[in-house]
Amino acid sequence: MINVENQPATPSNFIKNVMAEDLKSGKVKEIVTRFPPEPNGYLHIGHAKAIWINFALADEFGGRTHLRLDDTNPVKEDVEYVNSIKEDVKWLGYEWEELRFASDYFEEMYRRAVLLIQKGKAYVDDQTADEIRQNRGTLTAPGQDSPYRDRSVEENMDLFERMRAGEFSNGEKVLRAKIDMASPNINLRDPVIYRIAHAHHHNTGDTWCIYPMYAFAHPLEDAIEAVTHSLCSLEFEDQRPFYDWVISQCEMSAAPHQYEFGRLNLQHTVTSKRKLKQLVDEKYVDGWDDPRMPTISGLRRLGYTPEAIRNFVFETGISKAYGTVDRQMLEHFIREDLKLKAPRTMAVLDPLKVVITNYPEGQVEQLEAENNTENPEMGSRQIPFSREIYIEQEDFMENPPNKYFRLFPGNEVRLKHAYFIKCNDVIKDENGNVVELHCTYDPETKSGTGFTGRKVKGTIHWVEATQAVPAEFRLYEPLIKDEAPEEEAEVQPEVAGDVTEAEESGSAEKSFLDFVNPDSLQIVHGYVEPNMKDAAAQDKFQFFRHGYFNVDSRYSSPGQPVFNRVVSLKSSFQMPKA
Repeated sequence: MINVENQPATPSNFIKNVMAEDLKSGKVKEIVTRFPPEPNGYLHIGHAKAIWINFALADEFGGRTHLRLDDTNPVKEDVEYVNSIKEDVKWLGYEWEELRFASDYFEEMYRRAVLLIQKGKAYVDDQTADEIRQNRGTLTAPGQDSPYRDRSVEENMDLFERMRAGEFSNGEKVLRAKIDMASPNINLRDPVIYRIAHAHHHNTGDTWCIYPMYAFAHPLEDAIEAVTHSLCSLEFEDQRPFYDWVISQCEMSAAPHQYEFGRLNLQHTVTSKRKLKQLVDEKYVDGWDDPRMPTISGLRRLGYTPEAIRNFVFETGISKAYGTVDRQMLEHFIREDLKLKAPRTMAVLDPLKVVITNYPEGQVEQLEAENNTENPEMGSRQIPFSREIYIEQEDFMENPPNKYFRLFPGNEVRLKHAYFIKCNDVIKDENGNVVELHCTYDPETKSGTGFTGRKVKGTIHWVEATQAVPAEFRLYEPLIKDEAPEEEAEVQPEVAGDVTEAEESGSAEKSFLDFVNPDSLQIVHGYVEPNMKDAAAQDKFQFFRHGYFNVDSRYSSPGQPVFNRVVSLKSSFQMPKA
């Protein structure tokens, strides 16, 4: 179910066409999809696309979608990840028909593994993970049969039962499907389907010490749940033959079909959960929800809205094409979403004090300022003005170049929502740094009075000094400097765990860490208008000239706001024409 009003229909695409034809021909009576994340990390922007595809397509055909947590590896999983996945899916605006866990079916999976043994289609292997990997062959050379491949059904049954009983240590034995070690598809070269893991499971406790491999469990789960269209990203295409083999050889009553789509990749972004976890574990970021992370929780904390993310993934469409999307396209959609929602206010991030010498001492007047010129329904607010204000350091130059229209000695500018001021004197410290400006104002030039006596070319923003609220501003740049840090993913055949030797060694991660941007976060301190004092976490604002900002949910405290810059105001990016 999609809890979103006026959700647009998905564009025409190959999966949608298949579903329509399957319903028309009577091949299926109802569309059933599932979103099946593994609870070993937080969801990221790529998952947002997968969520949209599964929920939107099922919803359009009056079908249903399950949220299923594929919790087959207790060594890497945690309840924290389970809770975050559920929170993120709901925040994006989707409601699952049923919540399922792979662990709900462990007994059924075990029975299906026993069936394979009885049919001579599975055997217990004593080789180590390294030996299995070495004997698997390459893309051009066939694999070698395990010396244990021809064990009898009786011996395999005895060993598998003893594996379940906990007689063997981790890695001592595995159960492998018996298919074809010479197959050109390396995924069919007797893949491991069960391994020993003496680990506590968040759902089943210590009931089990053997666990099914993901590639074996996944098709069984789909069949048990009567999923009609099993949708996954393109890197799983080579595993589809094994998916079909499992369903057929395990004699499942339902026979789902797997369809692959091109996954979502963003410039300057990594989405491998293994790599994201490394960034967290090695303190490159302050958690899975760090605003620099491409996780849903990170984007939410940065200030993205579910509407912006949904509109973004909708625009990327559904196809088999592989490619990397310009990061500015994502930023385009948050600008479009916030431009009519976010109040427009003023903040000074690098303050320079200005004393208006001819303004009455002790007097504070209230000026009216509209909250959003593009959305008059947001009304207006009152802002204080007095003898002392703060402006941006960059809005003053003592010796400006040509066509510099902001403040400099002898020049006059307009203060946004206020008056014209003219710079008369520059105050410097002992090191020659400008620390204060003395200006005069013209009371006849008040905004909103229709003054037409003369014009100025520059308008600058400001904050009244005596009531200004001190604030911290966190300015973010992409965490990864490389435009395309992840090449097209390849799903490697599982051996005795969920990762390959190359992944465990960390060789892949070393190269991506070389591209971590050391300047991805800049923290500055300045001031905001007094009406911002009580801004709550996740409140969003457009700060004049600076961009859109969001109140940080972790570091803000009452009266001491911390603002994350969501995105700057402008970009050179142009949306592709339809």
